[in-house]
Amino acid sequence: MTSQDDEKQSALVARGPSFELVPAGNAAEVRQPQTTIRVLIIDNDQSHAETIAEGLRSASELYECTLAFSGKGGAQLIEQEPFDLIFTDLVMNDVDGLDILEKAKMEQPEAEVFLVTGHGDIPSAVAAMSQGAFWYLQKPLDLKQLRTVAARAVENIQLRRANIDLQRRLDEKFGFEGVIGASPAMHHLIEQLRRVATTNATVLILGENGSGKEPVAQAIHQNSRRKNKRFVDLNCAALSSQILESELFGHVKGAFTDATSDRIGKFEYAHGGTLFLDELGDMPLSIQVKLLRVLETKEIVRVGSNEPIKVDVRIIAATNKNLEEAVANGDFREDLYYRLNVVTVRVPPLRERVEDIPLLADVFIRRFAQEHGKPIRGASMLLRRRLMLYQWPGNIRQLRNKIEEMVIFDTDGFLDLDDLPPELQEVNVPLPAPGENGENHLVGKSLSEIEKYYIQETLKITGGNREDAARILGIAERTLYRRIKEYKI
Repeated sequence: MTSQDDEKQSALVARGPSFELVPAGNAAEVRQPQTTIRVLIIDNDQSHAETIAEGLRSASELYECTLAFSGKGGAQLIEQEPFDLIFTDLVMNDVDGLDILEKAKMEQPEAEVFLVTGHGDIPSAVAAMSQGAFWYLQKPLDLKQLRTVAARAVENIQLRRANIDLQRRLDEKFGFEGVIGASPAMHHLIEQLRRVATTNATVLILGENGSGKEPVAQAIHQNSRRKNKRFVDLNCAALSSQILESELFGHVKGAFTDATSDRIGKFEYAHGGTLFLDELGDMPLSIQVKLLRVLETKEIVRVGSNEPIKVDVRIIAATNKNLEEAVANGDFREDLYYRLNVVTVRVPPLRERVEDIPLLADVFIRRFAQEHGKPIRGASMLLRRRLMLYQWPGNIRQLRNKIEEMVIFDTDGFLDLDDLPPELQEVNVPLPAPGENGENHLVGKSLSEIEKYYIQETLKITGGNREDAARILGIAERTLYRRIKEYKI
């Protein structure tokens, strides 16, 4: 590229120990958060860092590159600013690339990290990627490979942003935070909801307390043909058998002592819409019999009456109990279980979708800052990491309550570690050290078992791409294919 072309595409701006390549022309348009890809390049060799920056910039104007010429300087920038891609040299004088990788995973877990080295070998490549590196590049740098793997990482980031943008458009008054997420578990759940929402099928939602079963039910209703009709919910565990029967089916005047007038039940009130039966596993057996009849006949009979009333209601039920065990123990009717279990969706607990915690936290911070009139600007990376390390036995409900507590007691307009409630301040879960992800259990195993393990792990970090896996493992693709077939991977 000529110097004239270079002047047209970028200008250099001093930034302490680094400098930033700022797109010339309409920079504001390029820097919009939904399009700009912020890149941090850390390398003791200034010319090599500039080569990476220029290689990316020449591929796309969306790359906004910041350069640091020491590991320490790069680590400071990771603490101070958000980045999407981080390229770091493996061998540096002060803070090496593996330290940078660990720092990035702690401070900015959503950033993709690339390790660059002229001293690398296959074991270090696999070790680095098993610790969370997106890819491993060797010097002398192949610019084509650089652009290819960067584009692949950007595609992941853009998919994540598209998902976040889509979820943020949802009306939060319906509690849609339960289905916000970019994790694989939530992508799978959302795809299930898309498919089932447009049908009229009965849905059984399984999940722990506080995991977001009611928001999932609301999401199904809001995306169904019944969305303009009522969504009616009823907690089956909170009422006695007599009251629950009246709540579901209604009653006529004089049906019991306090029945001073006719009253419609939830089924009639939800006619044309959706009835959500929460904590279904706690429903008394006597009411289960009557519910089964309603599902089969689509008719209800008010308490104290003999007149059937036609109802058109979609049933969505939820429970945190194992209904199969309840059936085996005689606590839940088998015929009702099979009648309800037309479509089953499982809401994952928060500990199985830690990638979504920062997204959920942002939703709650905005909501409660507005609700309580608090000018909260945001939250630190350290706070986000601490939230991701906690196990959240109370799931989304507990996270929501703790975020509200932090917002209420915050005094400086920015949530940080000092705002954490006492039980979260004591969290001290270290990042996995080399060997903690499974290698230690290989001691005493046969070479074939060890080889199988490393092939499986390498396929995981390449997303199942056999060509890339063979290159990392240093074997021919044909050999890899034979091993996969041999080990039944």
